[in-house]
Amino acid sequence: MRIFFGILFSSLLVAAAHGASRADLIVYGDYLVTMGEGDGEAGSVIEQGAVAVVGNDIVAVGPRAEIDREYSAARVVPGKGRVLMPGLVNGHTHTSMTLFRGMVDDLDLMTWLNQYVFPLEGQFVDPEFVRIGTELACLEMIRGGTTTFVDMYFYPDVIADVTERCGLRAVVGAPMIDYPSPGFKGWEDSFAAGRAFVSARQGKHERITPAFAPHAPYTVVPEHLEQVLAAAKELNAPISMHLAEAPAETKMIRENYGTTPVAHVEELGMLDHTLIAAHMVQPTKAEIRMLPGHPVGAIHNPTSNLKLAAGIAPVPEMLAAGAKVGLGTDGAASNNDLDLWEEMRLAALLHKARLSDPTVMPAISALRMATSGGAAAIGMGESVGKLAPGMRADMIQVSLENTRLVPLYNVISHLVYAVKSDDVVTTVVSGKVLMENGRVLSLDAGKVRAAARQKAVEIAKAIAAGEKDRSSSE
Repeated sequence: MRIFFGILFSSLLVAAAHGASRADLIVYGDYLVTMGEGDGEAGSVIEQGAVAVVGNDIVAVGPRAEIDREYSAARVVPGKGRVLMPGLVNGHTHTSMTLFRGMVDDLDLMTWLNQYVFPLEGQFVDPEFVRIGTELACLEMIRGGTTTFVDMYFYPDVIADVTERCGLRAVVGAPMIDYPSPGFKGWEDSFAAGRAFVSARQGKHERITPAFAPHAPYTVVPEHLEQVLAAAKELNAPISMHLAEAPAETKMIRENYGTTPVAHVEELGMLDHTLIAAHMVQPTKAEIRMLPGHPVGAIHNPTSNLKLAAGIAPVPEMLAAGAKVGLGTDGAASNNDLDLWEEMRLAALLHKARLSDPTVMPAISALRMATSGGAAAIGMGESVGKLAPGMRADMIQVSLENTRLVPLYNVISHLVYAVKSDDVVTTVVSGKVLMENGRVLSLDAGKVRAAARQKAVEIAKAIAAGEKDRSSSE
């Protein structure tokens, strides 16, 4: 009898605990990749795993049997034939430039920027352009499993509004440059508008982090960069900037200031504040050794850097030194997509060839740059990039049904070397399901694509009309 009542009492305790642990969402996976600390080269993979979510946050991660025993939820996402993992982190992009996709190819960086991109932006970029382009980018990123991105483009209020509506998480940088740009005459008004944007947006939405985004040290003079740093410190906001992107930049900085781009901003004190440094193609060996001692994240953009012949960032060297390194796509005008799976695979392969060493960039290192390492590089390592209790509930499911993913011996290998963006079937951000079974729920995909096509027609007509006018005047 005593044994009977003991079993009954234990059962009642379990039932009570089960009843008390009510989750809002449970997501399952045949394979659960957590990207937690100390995972080792093999990564942390739990077969038949699950993640329980309450509100915006993860409350439990582990084997399915344990999660089912401790939690119940009104909504569940099945995981048969799927990998459950953290959402991808795109550390550098220009979302609205999706509308310039494929317009200007096969040029070096400075020719591409000065003769084509800057003039195109001056002619076409306005709030409507930014809204349509950002919606298109959000649709592409949700479909491909990117849950967090770092943006730098004009009309950041529009970008932030679209991002709030579509459900993604973003660091939205207010662009600043010394020259006339869309909506601005030059530095004074662009800086004032950027400061106002950061001040107004701070703390207003848990998924939107406003940031200062001076374009680059070769387009913003030192005294203006010092203004940005002072404002960023005052408002406790991050800075996002192109840095050490190409040989042409290094040449300009040497000619103007007698130093290198990284040393230049270090002397200004910018490396002592949270800095998301896009590209970092040309740091010196001494600068690489210096990076780990500063709150700086280097963002590797392999496709864009290769396409513009900007060079190959010394990523294995930076990682070996202990620097924080993430992955980015750059904008679709220079990539020409926002597919982080391509960046992962290319990053894993590129450096093996550059250093003639197949061991320098194992798959787990590339995967970290797109998840936990990328989150750390943008200053969000304590909230996103891993599946662990207390982290934001940002996660994706990758289907293993495609023929190219059969057979399966190593999940980490497949994620880096074989998976493509259209294998992503579920995207969740802050506990909200943005895509389920391959269908985006937070945006009307048909309307987004139609608006982008219509805007492209308008742009093409305007360009053709301008060329006709120039021909007739010659």
